[in-house]
Amino acid sequence: MATMSLRTLILCSSLCLAACASSPPANAPAPAGYYRVQSGDTLYRIARQYKQSVGNLARWNQLADSSSIQAGQLLRVQPPSGAGKSASATNKPSAKAAPAKPAEKPAAPPPKLTIKLQWPADGAVIANYDGNRNKGLDIAGQAGDPVRAAAAGKVVYAGKGIRAYGNLLIVKHNADTLTVYAHNQRLLVKEDDQVSAGQQIATMGDSGANRVKLHFELRLGTQVVNPATYLPPR
Repeated sequence: MATMSLRTLILCSSLCLAACASSPPANAPAPAGYYRVQSGDTLYRIARQYKQSVGNLARWNQLADSSSIQAGQLLRVQPPSGAGKSASATNKPSAKAAPAKPAEKPAAPPPKLTIKLQWPADGAVIANYDGNRNKGLDIAGQAGDPVRAAAAGKVVYAGKGIRAYGNLLIVKHNADTLTVYAHNQRLLVKEDDQVSAGQQIATMGDSGANRVKLHFELRLGTQVVNPATYLPPR
């Protein structure tokens, strides 16, 4: 759906920092081109501060979905030297055959859902999850219809910085569970707000979409899963 995968989006917007005794002090100076992570930072906020994309920061610092940034950690916030070389300089054919890539390990099964979800909107489902083109459910409605939190949690992202998702909210419910609410007309909560199950958090709209709808996604751990599997029957 979006040009940036939600794997990177979730990494940037939901990985809250855990204090680590072995990490350098958060107030230690950072060398040029780097940033020292402060308590409460998220990767998205750092990317926004330094006018970089989240994908670049994740790549430059070799961050995986299962990583978490920590207070005191150094992050590169400027391109490494040579990152801007022309394609002709970096894509020259090699005389030696490239070594075969090792077989990828199968993805771990998603953790069990430990909370109860409720439907975030009242309309009919007009597009189902398919794991490829649509990583969630599209729910129809009228502009201004209420969008509700599927469970209690903390807002870890509120904004429109992710292309094709429009006005977007991400709510973190526990260490393993996040829900995503896209294409909203108005956001009624902000980052770091605590929300309760069923609380109205937005109004339905068509921002970043070709019609009024709510696009709703569910993440368990680092995996996107079918929300319909976990929502109660209507």
